Amino acid sequence: MKSSKTIFLAGLFCLTFFFQSCSEDRIYDKPTQLISNELATEMHMNYNSNAVRSKAEDSIKEDANAVWYSVEELEKYINYIKTEGINKGYKVDGIRLYLGRYPDDPKYAEKAGMTTIFLSPTGAKTDMQKSGMLNVSTMQEEPHYDITDLSVMNYGSMGNPPKMTYPFKK
Repeated sequence: MKSSKTIFLAGLFCLTFFFQSCSEDRIYDKPTQLISNELATEMHMNYNSNAVRSKAEDSIKEDANAVWYSVEELEKYINYIKTEGINKGYKVDGIRLYLGRYPDDPKYAEKAGMTTIFLSPTGAKTDMQKSGMLNVSTMQEEPHYDITDLSVMNYGSMGNPPKMTYPFKK
């Protein structure tokens, strides 16, 4: 009988420790390329605007047709969106890439009016219980929506020169 109580208490302790560790905030390095959702929306609208596109095409600046991110930057962003997603009650299921154009504003210097690509986390809201466990039965039916509660990632490198031909080889 004493052995059963010991096993039960040990199991209860392990279960409590497990639930407590699930609910703690995860530690990660925040990516440095994060931009606001407002800027992302403006850049995407700029890209889709023919007036802005033709203005940039008439410019002397050479616009990008490719954007590069390091594996480290992408891993950092994936870790960020997964962790922040959990903390904010989302199940992150992917990343959507959008084309955009920087606003034609002097504060963006040489990037003003130029093409960019930004990454947006996708997923669904979940019902997070206090224990930190995911209740799958309460997830939204339609996944893959942009999660605007999390920052999008921008500021990849256009490379040198900006115009590239696929596949890019040395």
